[in-house]
Amino acid sequence: MSRSYLAGLFGQGIGPSLSPELHEREGLRQDLRYVYRSIELDDAQLAPERLRGLLAHAVELGFDGLNVTHPVKHVMTPLVDELSPGAAAIGAINTVVIRDGTTTGHNTDVTGFAAAVRQGLPGADLDDIVLVGAGGAGTAVAHALADLGAGALHVVDTDRGRAERLLATLGPGHAGRGSTDTPDRLPALLSRASGLVNATPMGMAAHPGAPVEAALLHDRLWVADIVYRPLVTALVRSATERGCRVLTGAGMAVNQAADSFELFTGRPASRAAMVTDFDELVAGELELPGRSA
Repeated sequence: MSRSYLAGLFGQGIGPSLSPELHEREGLRQDLRYVYRSIELDDAQLAPERLRGLLAHAVELGFDGLNVTHPVKHVMTPLVDELSPGAAAIGAINTVVIRDGTTTGHNTDVTGFAAAVRQGLPGADLDDIVLVGAGGAGTAVAHALADLGAGALHVVDTDRGRAERLLATLGPGHAGRGSTDTPDRLPALLSRASGLVNATPMGMAAHPGAPVEAALLHDRLWVADIVYRPLVTALVRSATERGCRVLTGAGMAVNQAADSFELFTGRPASRAAMVTDFDELVAGELELPGRSA
């Protein structure tokens, strides 16, 4: 009989997450005994020492890996024993691999978002991009965009210092072509931008709304949202109505899940089948005409 795997997800507002279903369906497809559990964190559990304790319990209980999401991607980073080179450069993790009592942090958001852009926005103009959100997800998206050859990257966050720290992680080459701004600068930035990415929780079921006013969107702009529950966020809907090329959070969700599955099990994931799984799981949600992913 094949060995068993135990994985989980740490975060807040994760009830709608499709990670458990995506992972367990892939495990079943590969004839593995694979269990994936969601661990909803309350506010008291967000402190580093509480998270350190939860991570230690996961090791003791025999977990093979964890995904971590909003709002603990940065907080969890110094709590693991080791970091992959990519995660160390970014300073944020979304995946923890547990082997022989040792925890190693990875970031599959970077590879997941880069793959989603290549698949869902082929040929997109990357010369001038506005990135809203400088948290853990925003940092991963920024590195993915840099890897894809982005030109100017304007990082917008209510916390200017956090945006500056994100830009600094890209190194002098990319940082020199970027800027940090607060949301009041969005009208000026978007008037000349070629692309917009939402890397904030805004649009999630627990955080309804949009990070950008619909009136600021124009048909020369491609728009990507990393939120995938709901799949059709307020931003995605507004961008579609205004003729933008649109990338939903589906591609990033599937690719980062596949990357995490491979790290947890050491087996290649059936990515095409996982895309089909995702589509089946969100089939009841409204489809937008012409959506890229």
